[in-house]
Amino acid sequence: MWPFIVLGVVLVLLLGGVIFMFAYTTPIAEKVYREYLVNPDPEHRKRECSCVTNEEQVAMWNAGCEWAEARREKMREVEVSRDGLRFLGEYYDFGYDRAVIILPGRCECLKYSYFYAKPYEDAGFNVLVIDQRSYGLSDGEFNTIGKEECEDLKVWIRFAENELHMHSIWLHSICVGSSTAVLLASSADCPESIKALVTDGCFISFRESFKTHMEDLKKPTFPVLGMVMNKIKKNTGTDVDAIAPIKLIDKVKIPVLFLYGEKDIFSKPEKSKLLIEKCGSSEKEVEWFKEGAHSHLRYTNPGQYDAAILRFSKKDVFAK
Repeated sequence: MWPFIVLGVVLVLLLGGVIFMFAYTTPIAEKVYREYLVNPDPEHRKRECSCVTNEEQVAMWNAGCEWAEARREKMREVEVSRDGLRFLGEYYDFGYDRAVIILPGRCECLKYSYFYAKPYEDAGFNVLVIDQRSYGLSDGEFNTIGKEECEDLKVWIRFAENELHMHSIWLHSICVGSSTAVLLASSADCPESIKALVTDGCFISFRESFKTHMEDLKKPTFPVLGMVMNKIKKNTGTDVDAIAPIKLIDKVKIPVLFLYGEKDIFSKPEKSKLLIEKCGSSEKEVEWFKEGAHSHLRYTNPGQYDAAILRFSKKDVFAK
């Protein structure tokens, strides 16, 4: 009799603990999801620096805006639409016969991408910067971790081909923007105009990267991480594990330049090397940077960063 009573008490305590845990963590998961993966004010869109407390981020923002302002006469505003949503961008026409589309990281608008444009201008590219869905002035509420952004990107590529007459297009992607780029480059219907991918800080999976982000924010990862991933799937249909770059990179056949920092805590070197090794391209290179935080490699190492892109752009494969 007593063993059954003890077992019952234990089960009640365990059940109570589970209920308490979920009651405690559910609001945390909702707050994390809403703060980092949802446009908080879709009716009042704006382009602004995403982290005004980070000195490096502000410096990158200001330097990029200076680049854009000095080339304002070369710019025209552009837009595309898909599924009833409008997506806005800016096109800088320097008179070249090839262009780069810059895909910024999470929470960033097209002004963030200005900072990465100069090495491409110097290398002989026109530059297309875009507000991805739910950021900047573009429509949308949810970040889909690349799933819908990839389809949006195909629309931008068709626009670049048909309206801008660009048939040699590169993708430059930062952080989660690389999830979009890898998804596109690995797809069976990747446009032939996409000639190369340059990826800055590409993670092996969003789940792993976001776990590190939550740890950095001092948030509990269990069970909050799983709850956030479930919210992504519920609201956007995205299975973050199914579209993880590590599961797709072997299908990427176009030339790839990987840019990684040896001190990156979100795209850790030991995991990044797995991605590089698995990449299916026969024309792949990696540039390692001894210093620099995640997504801030060009700020810390502008000369090395720009030289790597210029060197890669001169590969014989692009002369064919």
